[in-house]
Amino acid sequence: MKENDKPSPGQSRRDFIKNAAIASSFFIVPRNVLGGVGYTAPSDQLLLAAIGAGGKGASDIELASVGGRERVVALCDVDFSGSAKRSVENFPDAKLYADYRKMLEEMPEIDALTISTPDHVHGPAAKFAMDRGKHVYVQKPMTHNIREARLLTQLARDKKVVTQMGNQGGSNPLLKLVQKWIDEDQIGAVSKVQIWTNRPVWPQGGPFPQPEPSKKPDALDWDLWLGPSPEIPYTPNLHPFSWRGWWNYGTGALGDVGCHLIDIPFRTLGLHYPTDAECSVGSVYSGMWTADYHPDGCPASSFITLHFGATPKSKAPIEMTWMDGGIKPAHPEIIPADDDIGGTGSANGVLIIGSKGIISTNINDSSPLMPKLYLNDGTVEMGPQTEEGFEREYGHQRLWVDACKAGFGSTEHKGLTSSFDYAGPMTETVLMGNLAIRSFLLRKENEKGQMEFFGRKKLLWDGENMRITNLEEANQFVGRTYRKGFEV
Repeated sequence: MKENDKPSPGQSRRDFIKNAAIASSFFIVPRNVLGGVGYTAPSDQLLLAAIGAGGKGASDIELASVGGRERVVALCDVDFSGSAKRSVENFPDAKLYADYRKMLEEMPEIDALTISTPDHVHGPAAKFAMDRGKHVYVQKPMTHNIREARLLTQLARDKKVVTQMGNQGGSNPLLKLVQKWIDEDQIGAVSKVQIWTNRPVWPQGGPFPQPEPSKKPDALDWDLWLGPSPEIPYTPNLHPFSWRGWWNYGTGALGDVGCHLIDIPFRTLGLHYPTDAECSVGSVYSGMWTADYHPDGCPASSFITLHFGATPKSKAPIEMTWMDGGIKPAHPEIIPADDDIGGTGSANGVLIIGSKGIISTNINDSSPLMPKLYLNDGTVEMGPQTEEGFEREYGHQRLWVDACKAGFGSTEHKGLTSSFDYAGPMTETVLMGNLAIRSFLLRKENEKGQMEFFGRKKLLWDGENMRITNLEEANQFVGRTYRKGFEV
């Protein structure tokens, strides 16, 4: 104690300490004042990392940072020379990695990760992170195959981590209007759902591109890009986007937008696993009489039918049809001929068809949902056809971050619209369509020496046990094989 810090004559030591404490309190400044409005102390920040920092990954990690409220400590990408540069510029203090496994081993302090890679890496990266107790936000589709979706759904519960799939339209407030129409029985018992998209908008339906190792960009780690898929020489026209149409890496139009479109009826009607799947696909003829055959990739177009049992919300069994490659359903009689069905130009959409009317919506990504109600008695109710005043991507990433901070089982966690408890079964339903397509393409030589397609039938699905019960060969597409080091 300094000389001038001693108690004055007649002042007890207790009174001195009390008065000194009161005086010192005038120098304690609230941390929000020190840091400015909206300041979050470092001790209260979530430590975030991104696996896949370019393309959609750039906006995912940017929105997860909540304008700098949370701290991005690491970025992982196999190629920082492309669109991932945006993330490096946004988060200049983040450590950079090519291998997510090395990143997580060297930085155990990471709390949560956004995973925005090509589809084939979603499952391996998410499992590696979740095994280490990390919260994960995984782009749609949640996984590359049905087995991975089932495994990660259970792993999230076991590890008590907060999860969210990146189908941001699930957090669109206008979905509550569609839900209200369903819950109020406005369209009666629903018997049919029709879904369609103008995808693919990338190369699909032709032969796999030829390898050209000499053209590999210097900045690209090709081996890490391949991840769990078989090792092949560098092949142009896959990275960074055109991988979507090849089964080893992508999941086609269904994986691209199925988690946006199928989400709408799956959510509002309370659907679960389908009971069966059937499909047909468009054929391409480069020569006479024999269709081109490219089983390593998705077809140019497909038509898929799934059936579901009744639920408390749907009240009756439902038939769901999916159309891609520019195929769309006929214009319903009760919708005026000059009205678009679904979204603008009828390019993408959902029709939920009941005994008393139809609900029409657009794709549920960041496009306007455009909900419309048409009843058999001529009543028409239009929801907002444009969207203004909503948080960017409906706050889907921020809500996940808030739930991570609140913890597993919190009110915020239970309020998420696409945690794996929901997103897992929905993703499985989306991927059932691809299982049907791949089974449709199965063929073998018959006793006459001719190639016979033996999977072109209705496939019966035991959802609880993840098995096709009437075509054993189809079950190979429930999962996949993995390269060493990328197993799930």
